Amino acid sequence: MPDTTTETAQEAVSNKPAGRIAGSMRILIIDDEAGIRDSLDTMLTLEGFSVTLAQDGASGMDQLARSEFDLLLLDLALPGESGMDLLPRIVEMYPKLPVIMITAFGTMGNVVDAIRAGAENFVQKPWDNEKLLADIRTAIARHRAEEEVVQLKRTLKQRYNFENIVGKSEPMLKLFDLVAQVAPSRSTVLIQGESGTGKELVAKAIHGNSPRRDRPFVPVNTGAVPSELLESTLFGHVKGAFTSAVSAKKGLFEVANGGTLFLDEIGTMSLDMQAKILRVLQDRRFMHLGGTQEIQVDVRIIAATNVDLQEAVKAGRFREDLFYRLNVITLELPPLRSRREDVPILAAHFLKFYCNENGMEERTLSPDAMRILMDYEWPGNVRELENAIERGVVLSTSKVIPPELLPAQLTGNTYSATMLEHQPDASLFDLMEEIERRIITDRLERCHWNQTEAAEYFRIPLSTLNQKIKRLNVEIKKRNRD
Repeated sequence: MPDTTTETAQEAVSNKPAGRIAGSMRILIIDDEAGIRDSLDTMLTLEGFSVTLAQDGASGMDQLARSEFDLLLLDLALPGESGMDLLPRIVEMYPKLPVIMITAFGTMGNVVDAIRAGAENFVQKPWDNEKLLADIRTAIARHRAEEEVVQLKRTLKQRYNFENIVGKSEPMLKLFDLVAQVAPSRSTVLIQGESGTGKELVAKAIHGNSPRRDRPFVPVNTGAVPSELLESTLFGHVKGAFTSAVSAKKGLFEVANGGTLFLDEIGTMSLDMQAKILRVLQDRRFMHLGGTQEIQVDVRIIAATNVDLQEAVKAGRFREDLFYRLNVITLELPPLRSRREDVPILAAHFLKFYCNENGMEERTLSPDAMRILMDYEWPGNVRELENAIERGVVLSTSKVIPPELLPAQLTGNTYSATMLEHQPDASLFDLMEEIERRIITDRLERCHWNQTEAAEYFRIPLSTLNQKIKRLNVEIKKRNRD
């Protein structure tokens, strides 16, 4: 029978005092029994909740459409459209609303189905007031916390847009704040950090959060381009400028016009090229190699280095005037060993990525494997961690990755022990050559046969690595990933 007291109860609730929780939490009760509604209304109102009552599914759905609620108490066995019928629709329409089902002893068999359908919890008639209040507060608090996390992630994404930069340590949070500050400006930025710390990712984040975000982001590893070709690569050339210049070609400064040019490993540039870069920074003008006409560009420069440029200036390897031009805003990327608390979330990030990339079920690291990751010094920084996780994912045959699938340098295994066992009569020179050959081959494999990246890891010039590859007869395989 319809309850004629419902509207009166609702009106009364709106005039009730705020109570201990200042009336900030709103609860909707949908139950066809007037006694149940009144009892819950009294108890919850005295506790400071703001209560709205509905006697059937139709009026309850109407209330949900009109107002926002922090929690719904829903009777399982309503007449007509039951609570079980309503629940899937409510969960779909209001996924953030926690629902606690009210059930009689005779309908307990439906509780499991209700939980599976999305109910937060259930209360059995007759209920214990303290337990019910505890369940209500827990449900509301949990859902509010989840919403705060979602909102925080949304805010961080909007503010930083750092989809691929992972870290919650204090050094990384400070870095995020600095990037957010410098991104909107036109200023030149110098990023300093060891190889593998993610300098290019930070440069992309600066560009992606700047007014230039819709214009090109053009990266160039100046250390990987032979010095005789670097000028043409950056500034372009006219036809006939040199023997192989059969046609004119734009340089990367022109390609990046209106956007950002990222000069990675700028510390490897010759002094002559440094002078040319300095002129572009000062005048925003340059000429094609072999050309006579000046070209004006609007390009923001972000430079990066893994060497100490101040020491390079003192040693005469880097121009002091260029250093001060680049050093307008400096961002220091911390090595991974100084932010070990980021290792687990970085590992989880790479596990998810490489499982998805390889079409594999989700993988986790065993406690022993994680302990090894936490104890390791990470000379190759985040890039080395990424390679270790990729290896573990690809080689794993179960959902848990054991320590045995981690690279040898992490687990303490050495090349020399294997060599001595299998070549007891080899000379020290032969053993050292074989160890060096295996180390270089292993690193190249981890870098997907990218020799420039391997040279950066070993902190040697690319030409030196190429000489070693030739001398040691290291077999180079085709790169399988750019």
